[in-house]
Amino acid sequence: MKALVFHKPKHVSVDTVDDPVIQEPTDAIVRVTSTAICGSDLHIYNGMIPQPHDLILGHEFMGIVEEVGTGVTKLKRGDRVIVPFPIACGHCHFCDMDLPTHCENSNPEMYGPQGEIIKMKGAGAALYGYTDLYGAVSGGQAEYARIQYADYNPRVVPELLSDEQILFLTDIFPTGWAACEWAEVSNGDVVVVFGCGPVGIMAQKAAWLHGAKRVIGVDRLPYRLEMAQRAANSEVINAEDGDVAEIVREMTGGYGADVCIDAVGMEAHRTTLQKAANVLQAEKGSMSVLKDCFDTVRRGGRVSVVGVYGSPYDNYPLYQWFEKSIRLMGGQAWVQRWLDDLIKLVAEGKVALDDIITHKVPLSEAAGMYDVFNKKEDGCVKVVLKP
Repeated sequence: MKALVFHKPKHVSVDTVDDPVIQEPTDAIVRVTSTAICGSDLHIYNGMIPQPHDLILGHEFMGIVEEVGTGVTKLKRGDRVIVPFPIACGHCHFCDMDLPTHCENSNPEMYGPQGEIIKMKGAGAALYGYTDLYGAVSGGQAEYARIQYADYNPRVVPELLSDEQILFLTDIFPTGWAACEWAEVSNGDVVVVFGCGPVGIMAQKAAWLHGAKRVIGVDRLPYRLEMAQRAANSEVINAEDGDVAEIVREMTGGYGADVCIDAVGMEAHRTTLQKAANVLQAEKGSMSVLKDCFDTVRRGGRVSVVGVYGSPYDNYPLYQWFEKSIRLMGGQAWVQRWLDDLIKLVAEGKVALDDIITHKVPLSEAAGMYDVFNKKEDGCVKVVLKP
């Protein structure tokens, strides 16, 4: 089959590789009909999260079931399914707590309680196409994919919905939803989302569904701000125009936002001086957006983090978190917890997910689209690949 393979930072290619096969009775094989490039894939592409050998990338994908293992009872050949990006067994201590990204069984080589991923110790559940640290599982930017624990993770989807309408329930919309759930967004809240990429825009859409009174998107790139206005009906602030925290306080009677969401993570904009400091302090990327959230949120407010961080940081603003009584929550989204309800939202027309797609191309063009997406060229917000 053909698949997009990571070889080394900045080097991916569409190669011919072995077809996946059933390895466990709980497996299924899916013929991929649509897949997408995620901002998190760029962490591997850019070397922010190391990957020492070739790996098929991609954790946003869906398709048609071609084969099921002998232990699979809930799927059959021909079923059309979406596949959540975390891989969970469905019956361990943390799965029983509805915490699929902390599954004890899907990532046996790297799993542990420490969470010291910078030391390659104690990662959580396996993720599709997301490095050895998270299971070394082949991803879905391919013609076929092996699905693990197939009775628990995939969901059969309504036939009347196109792939594009439902594909983003595999990651980015549940991630935006998680940001709002964790921050307890509710009626009357002012919500500021830092980052108007795919996850940030989905968090803005989710904020409205949670009852927000005002939703404000922050970014540095005009084309992404325009997409946030158009697709999420958000107010927007260009971070190049001034101190975002001061601008938000002016918009909110001097108080600041009830909720701030960090949908950027460690690949935030950095100055040359900040990059030099990263090298000296052995840090990857920047925590500047998290600091922006702490600056912008009101006293007693809530901050949630769905942008990825993979490094410790010097000068973490612990004093500011303490002084302002900020509630802070973050992590990989618990997709399976909310997925059935989110499918209903899409099926009932209460939210549109496909309006952020800017590029739809064959899988054969995936390597070039990684370059375009990474360089933020051609107004690229979201790429869908068709195997």
